[in-house]
Amino acid sequence: MVFSSVIFLVYFLPIFLVVYFLSPQKFKNLVLLVSSILFYSWGAPKFIFVILGTTTLDFYLVKLLYNSSDERKRKLFLILSLCLNLGLLFYFKYCNFFIDNLNNILHSFGVNEIIWIKIILPIGISFYTFESLTYVVDVYRRVHKPLDNFLQYQMYIIMFPKLIAGPIIRYHEIHDLIPDRSINDTVDNKLTGFYRFCIGLAKKVLIANTMAFKADEIFNMASADLTSSLAWIGMLAYTFQIYFDFSGYSDMAIGLGKMLGFKFPENFDNPYTSKSITEFWRRWHMTLGSWMKNYLYIPLGGNKVNRNARLYTNLCIVFLISGFWHGAAWTFIFWGVYHGVWLVLERVFLLKVYNKIGKMISTIICFLLVAIGWVFFRAENISDAFHFISKLFTFNFSIPKHFISSEFIFYFSLAVLFSFFTSFTIGNKIQQKVYFSYYGLMGNLLFASIACILFTLSLASITSSDFNPFIYFRF
Repeated sequence: MVFSSVIFLVYFLPIFLVVYFLSPQKFKNLVLLVSSILFYSWGAPKFIFVILGTTTLDFYLVKLLYNSSDERKRKLFLILSLCLNLGLLFYFKYCNFFIDNLNNILHSFGVNEIIWIKIILPIGISFYTFESLTYVVDVYRRVHKPLDNFLQYQMYIIMFPKLIAGPIIRYHEIHDLIPDRSINDTVDNKLTGFYRFCIGLAKKVLIANTMAFKADEIFNMASADLTSSLAWIGMLAYTFQIYFDFSGYSDMAIGLGKMLGFKFPENFDNPYTSKSITEFWRRWHMTLGSWMKNYLYIPLGGNKVNRNARLYTNLCIVFLISGFWHGAAWTFIFWGVYHGVWLVLERVFLLKVYNKIGKMISTIICFLLVAIGWVFFRAENISDAFHFISKLFTFNFSIPKHFISSEFIFYFSLAVLFSFFTSFTIGNKIQQKVYFSYYGLMGNLLFASIACILFTLSLASITSSDFNPFIYFRF
């Protein structure tokens, strides 16, 4: 089940909210846990036992780790937990990749291939694995003590608002709200959470889905039919698709969390307004960036290294792993290395160049670099990606008749507007007002009306079309 589906919007969410809000405080966590299990089981009934099993083992391993005074035993329990979580992630997400590549090598030497049953990827496994890792590592580092209540721990890990696509939430960020959220149980939080959810739903359904339809059409074209114009349209359509899809889903999660009394961290901060790739990664998927920084980059030495070569190596390692985290394919690995290389070049000299050429030109350059990178993210293989990029510069600007509809132009214009409007002072003020301000009576009436309109339009779009891609299946 996903947020942008009829079953969730019309049935699951309303029933859940009614039961949750009517339940006494002491039963709210139980309602949320049971609902999260049902939510995940709807689309992946077999895999829910994997999550429940790993969370059970993790809970007791971390308790043993915390209660042990012997440092060797603490490390042993840490290693066992890491092996459990990373082992499952490797098995479900990466086994197919490694077996396929091994078979390619064996085939080149004339050796019989390994017979292997393809493994189905559990939805959201990367997200809940990372949260499990943060929990055990932070307990080991004594950042916080473990939860005493087993059901509360399971609720933290598999809470459905952030289970499928994040944001990635470290335990200490919400630990005080897990036992009791009554302090945030206000009408204002429920309303503003609903507004945020509807904004995210509209971003995903109205904008991202429209961009996705055109991007799929172009990326699936035969090479002979692909012109420069179509390649640029396809690249930009996918660039906006992945942003509004991912940020829209994050908005929905943050909104749902707020309705339930949680405060989830922001995950996107207008990344396409960045003036460098360095700044882009401070604004894009911020909870993943924070995870990579705290659990990979800093342990590798971070910025506190004696040689620039070591610093640059650390950056490349982190982004290679980041690319591999996104998907088990060479395209994702190349995409990660691509960003790592640009980060190194910026450290060496490009940031000085950007400062000299000014904000507008550096923003355009950064956006184009990111957009070209998304081609590798979207393509089936690296060869296809390079071929697609080469088509950008063949200077054949013909477009088939009726290929670009007025609907696509409208939503493409909205995508451009909402991607860049915070570059201007007035746009930034509007965003602050919409997302972070107190509305008051008249403001609530206005935003409630807008939210209901967006919800209705989104639901109408979902019910009138069977095209509703879920980009996180690959993650």
